[in-house]
Amino acid sequence: MRTDANMITHRSDPTLAIRALRSAAPYIRMYKGKTFVVKAGGGVFAEMATTRALVEQIGILHYFGVRVVLVHGGGPQLTELSAALGIPTRMVDGRRVTDEKSIEVTAMVLNGLINTRLLGICRDLNIDAIGVSGVDAGLVRAHRRPPVALPGNGETVDFGFVGDIDSIDSGVLQKLLDNGLMPVVSPLSADASGTLLNINADTVAAALGAALGAEKLVLCTGAPGILGNVDDPGSLISYTDLHGLKRLRDEGRIAAGMLPKAQAIEAALRGGVRRVHVVSYRSAEGILGEVFTNEGTGTLIVPDINALSAAEQQSAP
Repeated sequence: MRTDANMITHRSDPTLAIRALRSAAPYIRMYKGKTFVVKAGGGVFAEMATTRALVEQIGILHYFGVRVVLVHGGGPQLTELSAALGIPTRMVDGRRVTDEKSIEVTAMVLNGLINTRLLGICRDLNIDAIGVSGVDAGLVRAHRRPPVALPGNGETVDFGFVGDIDSIDSGVLQKLLDNGLMPVVSPLSADASGTLLNINADTVAAALGAALGAEKLVLCTGAPGILGNVDDPGSLISYTDLHGLKRLRDEGRIAAGMLPKAQAIEAALRGGVRRVHVVSYRSAEGILGEVFTNEGTGTLIVPDINALSAAEQQSAP
């Protein structure tokens, strides 16, 4: 016999959820079967809750039929472990100098700690994911970067075991995507002789996006997007293009760790990626709000703003 204690007398109003699904439906239809490359910076891995919230969003894209490739960094974790081992860290223009000891630590952190942790969360969320690195099956072919003369002071910097990309074998990822798997990619690569090379994760993500003909490259950062003033979170730039990105860099409003991102954005767009988005990994709705709403949550970058319609310029998705 059912008693009053077993009866549900109040039910939450489903109207908001249904309205949200209806609003998202056109985007779901548009992006189903398309490829997104999502790059997560190492800062997101500082807290398990933040990491999980990000993977949950990526999982929803995966469930909706978007072919997602997740590329991860691990800079803060690499710096922390290097310090614990007494290995100094040097950054030049936002890029890490990597000596022989550092490359061993890099492999431990990227291919081991970070990649495996992400795969564990994917398993818990029933996302069919598989971990790979640029070394696997020749996914990212690279050569060791020669010493570079810095503009201005004339100093020559040897970045050590840092690689510059020669080519991408997109077929490696296509086979995984075709079989319903989500690749989780560490940016570590190797040269033709098998020497391990560290490559900036933004650079790898941009190259993968171009090679795959990705619809979108999504860069997840600690900031809400690209800021007009790095000291003012309220100066978020909703959308810009390659010309606007160059202007921000020339004016010094893009510097340090944002420099590799700006270079990656330009490379991705010139390589054929249709749109690049910079969003915050701190927001539980950062990616989904950017992809599935007109208003967006971060910064949209396109090759040329003039190609956007008036409606898109009013509230670019």
